[in-house]
Amino acid sequence: MKRQNVRTLSLIVCTFTYLLIGAAVFDALESENEIEMKRSLLSYEEKIIAQYNISDEDFERIRENALRSRQYRVENQWKFVGALYFSLVVCSVIGYGHSTPKTVPGKLFCMIYALVGIPLFLIMFQSVGERLNTFVTFLLKHIKKCFRWKNTEVSQTDLIVITLILSTIILTTGALLFSKFEGWKLLDALYYCFITLTTIGFGDFVAMQRDHNNPEYIVLSLLFIIIGLTVISAAMNLLVLRFLTMNTEDERRDEIEAAVAAQNAVRLEGDVITGNGGVVSNAQERPEFQEALSVCSCSCYKWRSPKDKIYNSNPNSNHISPFIHSTVNMSNKDDELSDEMESFLEWQRNKRASL
Repeated sequence: MKRQNVRTLSLIVCTFTYLLIGAAVFDALESENEIEMKRSLLSYEEKIIAQYNISDEDFERIRENALRSRQYRVENQWKFVGALYFSLVVCSVIGYGHSTPKTVPGKLFCMIYALVGIPLFLIMFQSVGERLNTFVTFLLKHIKKCFRWKNTEVSQTDLIVITLILSTIILTTGALLFSKFEGWKLLDALYYCFITLTTIGFGDFVAMQRDHNNPEYIVLSLLFIIIGLTVISAAMNLLVLRFLTMNTEDERRDEIEAAVAAQNAVRLEGDVITGNGGVVSNAQERPEFQEALSVCSCSCYKWRSPKDKIYNSNPNSNHISPFIHSTVNMSNKDDELSDEMESFLEWQRNKRASL
């Protein structure tokens, strides 16, 4: 199985396992508190009903009215400043739910506005995040040159570490800011900043819901969301790029291995493996003989005509030329031996004749 398939399968298994672990942990941490809070609220409702002699139907109407009037706690929620904050929440896909359009034209315009604004904001955040990574790379390279480091190259790991540090700084600064202006606890303010910048947007904590007339706080709240989402987008861009780089490296490695395997593959038809382990392509198992003549080393070998050819190979097959030279040398040695044998036989004949 390929590495990409193994990695994808591992990610799927890890994701569902992570979901199951989260469900188990939240169940253990929040279920008992939920039961206690529900019991406490019900007892308080019964106390109010008994104290003021309110019927169940009237109390239910009061409850519905309280829930509906929650988003109108702030005066002029849909004036320009509040509408600007709502537009930013919609296009950045945070979606607190603290205020929603109620009129039919408002709902229609919200859908059309989000349909154009969400892709625009995502592209903008990704583009600014890439420019931020480029600037951080340039800055780190010059810092390494100033300190005269041997390796001045900036890796993706360095960029991820820097973006995580920037994200931590922004979260801490935002927590201090909202803790001061909203009167929240530091943990609640840090919780709000994290939920906002990760675009989860539960809506249990929402900034600018009091009657604030401080323009500096309004500007800082808007800038916090824009800058924070830019840094988070830069970090996510690096993580996605790292994952894609791993997949590209695996694909290149597979291609190289396939090419090497194709070069080292032995074809049974038409290829010959030489003595040194090389492969000769298009070699013939038998040379093409033009004249079927004997190559034996007997005495009749010397009466062969000098014009006779032993064999001719295919002119395109140059790899059997050493075999031709060795055969010619052997034939020359055989001619010398046959001459010596004939002279010896001639000497024996003369000796017999003299006897």
